[in-house]
Amino acid sequence: MKAMVFAAGIGSRLVPWTLQHPKALAPVAGVPALERVLMRLKSAGVDRVVVNVHHFADQIEEFLAANGNFGLNLTVSDERSRLLDTGGGLLRAIPLLDDGSNEPILLHNADIVTDVPLERMAAAHNANAADATLLVSPIRSSSRMLYFDATRRLRGWRNLKTGETRPEGFGNTDDATYPAAFNGVHIVNPTLFPLLKRYGEQYGEVFSITPFYLDILDRAIIRGYAPSAPYRWHDIGSPSKLESASADFAQT
Repeated sequence: MKAMVFAAGIGSRLVPWTLQHPKALAPVAGVPALERVLMRLKSAGVDRVVVNVHHFADQIEEFLAANGNFGLNLTVSDERSRLLDTGGGLLRAIPLLDDGSNEPILLHNADIVTDVPLERMAAAHNANAADATLLVSPIRSSSRMLYFDATRRLRGWRNLKTGETRPEGFGNTDDATYPAAFNGVHIVNPTLFPLLKRYGEQYGEVFSITPFYLDILDRAIIRGYAPSAPYRWHDIGSPSKLESASADFAQT
C-alpha cells in the first residue's frame, strides 16, 4: 500500500515550537509526530510513502535521512516555493504516487496522532467500493461538519457558525443524513486523479482537499468510516492539544 503524509504546514497556532521547527516534528511523548505517523503506516503494511515539505523543509529532510527513512521507500514532494494545502499538495504529488497500479493511497496529516487500525480502514475502503474513504467521528465536536446518508456516502457539509452549506442549499430537503467530523486520515483511489487535475485547473494549484470532495460527491463515491471500537486521536495543532496528546501517548 502507498501513502502520503502532509507535513508541509506552517503550524501558526503551535508557536513557539513552529518559530524554529516544522509542526510535523513536534514531540508527542518524546517522539516526533511525523515518526509516529510513519511507524503507524509501516505497521499497517505501507511500504511506499510521499512526504510533502514546506515550513523548515530542511529539518524534515535531515530527520528522515538521519533515520534511514524508517525503512520505507520514501520520496519528498517539495513545496518550498509555495505551500499548496492538502488538495494542491496531493495534486503536486500525483507523479510520485501514480504508478499505474490503481492501488489505493492512504493520506494522513502529520499533525494527527492516532492509533486507529489503518489496515481495517483500508479493508473497509476496498470492501465498500469507494473512490475515497474518510475517517470521521460522529461524536467529536467541530464547527464544520460533513453529512452522510444511511450508506455512509458523503452528501454535504455545513459550517455551524456561519450557516454556509455545500452544495448550496444542502439540508433543504427531507433526505436523512447524519453529521460527523473529519479526522484527517483518508484513502483515495487514483481514479480520482483526473477529477483532481480538472479541479486544480479550475480553482488554481492551492486548495484544500475537502472542497474538492464536496465538488465531486455526485460523481464519485465518497464514504465515511467510523470504527466501532474506541481509538486514540489527537490533533496537535496547538500547545494545549500537543500537551494532551503527549499525556495520552506517554501511557504506552
